[in-house]
Amino acid sequence: MVRSFIGSILFFIYVVVYTPIHATLLLLVSPFISIRNRYVFACWWNALNIKMLRLLCNIQYNVEGMEHLPNTGAIILAKHQSAWETFGIPANLLPRQLCLVYKKELQYVPFFGWALWVLRMVPIDRKNGVEAFEQVKTMAGQRMKEGAWMMFFPEGTRVPVGYKRRYKTGGTRLAVATGTPVVPVAHDAGEYWKRKGFFKKAGTVTLRFGPPISPEGHDADSLMKVVEDWIEGEMHKISPNRYTSAETPLVAKGDK
Repeated sequence: MVRSFIGSILFFIYVVVYTPIHATLLLLVSPFISIRNRYVFACWWNALNIKMLRLLCNIQYNVEGMEHLPNTGAIILAKHQSAWETFGIPANLLPRQLCLVYKKELQYVPFFGWALWVLRMVPIDRKNGVEAFEQVKTMAGQRMKEGAWMMFFPEGTRVPVGYKRRYKTGGTRLAVATGTPVVPVAHDAGEYWKRKGFFKKAGTVTLRFGPPISPEGHDADSLMKVVEDWIEGEMHKISPNRYTSAETPLVAKGDK
């Protein structure tokens, strides 16, 4: 308990102090290096976060299923439980370059948002509905032509361990529109870093990549059903003590 308390505080201090430094360096070097090298530079921050969590909070991790990853482009569709996967997945997929779709308001957040902008991530204005997806399809399509992989969290926001939210089809719509395979990802990071929690718990995160799923013969809904079934099925295997029925329950009402 004491180590968890102290480690969590030290990790918070590290993030608050070092993140602006790394983001500032990224902004300074960006005009002189390629987008791919910008991404690699940015991912040093992701990798360092993982190392600091191991050193300060004793959070280890195991990666499974890397052999499934295709040599061509793909769209990553991942379970979302905590902040860990937002840097754990990109760090483990290097040298592949991931491109995220994010709410455009985030690009105005100091340092973090500025980094999203120089990395040419894809902003979205959710108020625009259908037009928003067309914007994503155009920008994401261009980034994929340049060699980037797209990454979505289909549930839209972090979900308590043992639950799920309705899986949104933005990622599979893009997959069907571009003929790009999707790679489902399951993990239990929320067991050690809760979605609204400050304190971290020592343990080993399981990060599991599934076989690529072709969009051929699917529409967005049917493809997402395959993805959801795989992810939630693997969650039952990774965290069996968290599931008391065959069907993963939707997140409890009021737990926003």
